[in-house]
Amino acid sequence: MSRHTAIALVPRPDSVTPLPGHFTLDALTGVRAGPGADAAADLLREALAPATGLPLPPRSDGRVVFLLDPALGGLGAEGYGLTVSTEAVVLRAARPEGLLRGVQTLRQLLPAEALAGSTHRGSAWTLPCLRITDRPRFAWRGAMLDVARHFQPAAYVSRFVDLLALHKLNVLHLHLTDDQGWRMPVAAYPRLTEVGGRRAESAADGLSHAGAYTRAELADLVAYAARRGVAVVPEIEMPGHARAALAAYPHLGNRPGTRLETWTRWGVCENVFGVHDEVLDFCRTVLDEVTDVFPAPYVHLGGDECPRTEWEACPARRGPAGAGGRARPAPRPGRFMRTVSAHLTSLGRRPLGWTETGTELPAAFTVLPWRDPEHGRGAALRGHDVIMAPFRSTYLDYPQSADPGEPRGQDGVLDLRGVYDNDPAPAHWEPEAAGRVLGTQAQLWTEYARTPAELEYLAFPRLCALAETAWSAHRDWPAFLHRLDRHRTRLAALGVRSRSPHTVPAP
Repeated sequence: MSRHTAIALVPRPDSVTPLPGHFTLDALTGVRAGPGADAAADLLREALAPATGLPLPPRSDGRVVFLLDPALGGLGAEGYGLTVSTEAVVLRAARPEGLLRGVQTLRQLLPAEALAGSTHRGSAWTLPCLRITDRPRFAWRGAMLDVARHFQPAAYVSRFVDLLALHKLNVLHLHLTDDQGWRMPVAAYPRLTEVGGRRAESAADGLSHAGAYTRAELADLVAYAARRGVAVVPEIEMPGHARAALAAYPHLGNRPGTRLETWTRWGVCENVFGVHDEVLDFCRTVLDEVTDVFPAPYVHLGGDECPRTEWEACPARRGPAGAGGRARPAPRPGRFMRTVSAHLTSLGRRPLGWTETGTELPAAFTVLPWRDPEHGRGAALRGHDVIMAPFRSTYLDYPQSADPGEPRGQDGVLDLRGVYDNDPAPAHWEPEAAGRVLGTQAQLWTEYARTPAELEYLAFPRLCALAETAWSAHRDWPAFLHRLDRHRTRLAALGVRSRSPHTVPAP
């Protein structure tokens, strides 16, 4: 068993050197935070207090030391160095983000009970002595949570943020709108959540569903995530996947006078936004409010799966364009996206979009290829930055096996090994293409997942595998399984119901 396996951290650190002995946290242990390091010290206290009851007060002679050290600039924005000796714990990083990642390492090094939500009396809170030098392979390491199809309460989304942070994932991509639901309040358009936030059933389950966030809840979520080093990136779908908005405001569509319901099916709906000034004004107003609530530099605009059926048949373009009598050309998604992305750029934000064969996204977009990894290579060679999201290795709504007891999901299987073997920047790609890859993320679509427990079963342990491929340049499947076996005790302490990795055969 390797030293990395013995330490059993997930994701695997870049370098670990075990040392003899251990350090014990107790009621007298103080924390010394250097300039700029208070946020990390506060996060450690907040994370450990429920289970340990330890105060970890700030003290000038504290033996747990957090320091910002410019000499570690070579480890990047999120790298850190950790030394645990019998006398002290010293966590250093060049940037505050690195200290936050190191806090998660400290949490994993403690007994699993330290992650629990209730006090464990009589436990010894010991850390193994070691030296760790660590940095991520990719800057973008995320998970998309679809709250449009099945709304999840704000309290649960905060818990999901905690689970991301524990695994050094740093982006929560929040899928707020779709055909099946609109969860983001917009003051100028209250019916978006009043009407678009409700659906009669989901995939023929016969169960009505409703929910939406308040602006205050979203602002609190953003702040909660930021304290853990996680950016919340909102997604507002356009011009397709707009049925919930059209149920609320039919005049934004292409069928004047037609009343629509929030969609109850799964798949691609032909009802899309129209292409006229009122729709574009609507999109600008929505994006103004989105950027007020979400300070992240990116906003996801959707951009894919936009059927042109309604645009082709729209009465507004049947008539002659002028004296020549020629019909106006059909609108194109790329033209729509150029207009809305220009407004987003004027607000100081960068647009994200899904891409597939035939998707037309302007050059300003960072793209998320989901159908085929080679679409990412092509986009990168065209000059786009890329976040890899291929469905065959990142869509966690697929069942984890073909076993009869697995929850319902999309047709197909994505097992743990399938996630682990995904390389966001494959070795055969040209250096200029690989250099455009910002990272990768998992996708948790929720048409078949109603509850937090169902979501977490789908996510874990597959999200652990994605976290490892996003953070670490090292690949060792047997060693990962050994570490994951021990890591599942941490997930259990957190109340996460995860699938056993032993159901996945080793090669």
